[in-house]
Amino acid sequence: MMTIGAARKRISAIKQYSSLGAGFRVAMRDLEIRGAGSILGTAQSGHIIAVGFDLYCQLLKQAVAQLKGDKPRLRLDVDLRLDFVVTNEAEFVSPPKFAVAVGEADSFPYKIPAFIPVTYVSDSALRIRAYRNIAEISSHEQLDRLRRDWRDRFGPFPPAVDNLFALIEIKLAAARSGVTRVEVRDRKLMLTRHGDFILVVGKFPRLVAAKIEQHLREILELIKKL
Repeated sequence: MMTIGAARKRISAIKQYSSLGAGFRVAMRDLEIRGAGSILGTAQSGHIIAVGFDLYCQLLKQAVAQLKGDKPRLRLDVDLRLDFVVTNEAEFVSPPKFAVAVGEADSFPYKIPAFIPVTYVSDSALRIRAYRNIAEISSHEQLDRLRRDWRDRFGPFPPAVDNLFALIEIKLAAARSGVTRVEVRDRKLMLTRHGDFILVVGKFPRLVAAKIEQHLREILELIKKL
């Protein structure tokens, strides 16, 4: 539920950015106030809810490239839904109220973080720009460049950032294999390609690594084998 303070900030942002073409700035301010949400899935917040933050950034980049006469890169049209990953820092630090209500708060910390922590990039404008940069990635070359840039600029990666990069690696591998959705529920890996699930010996593959921190690498390796 939105706090009174957050609501006032959002109203102020709308008043401030009322000119033509200001929708993106309102969305960025909204992102700063409410957090990035599920930036790698379909659950989004803010004024770009219709397409999602990462897709919005990629479409915007494609449009700019076309106007400049450049050949646009293909976007990553892959939906990630991993039940053991938290992509919102506020939710990771404080379990949602519904989890407490149904007695799931104790299990919540066993999920792993995948976001840009405030302690890593403290400036909100820089953090939003960092999210935009990672949302625009469509190749391993871009990913490697961004990793080098962040390491030089912000320092060694905390686990949450390492996991965020691992999610991008999964999206790249999935896109290369024609997979459009990667979903994990109770360690069951459900991959969708051409509208159909990918089964192994008639079953969904299962994640078997003993530590939850190893699941992302396990998913990546399974997708690479397709």
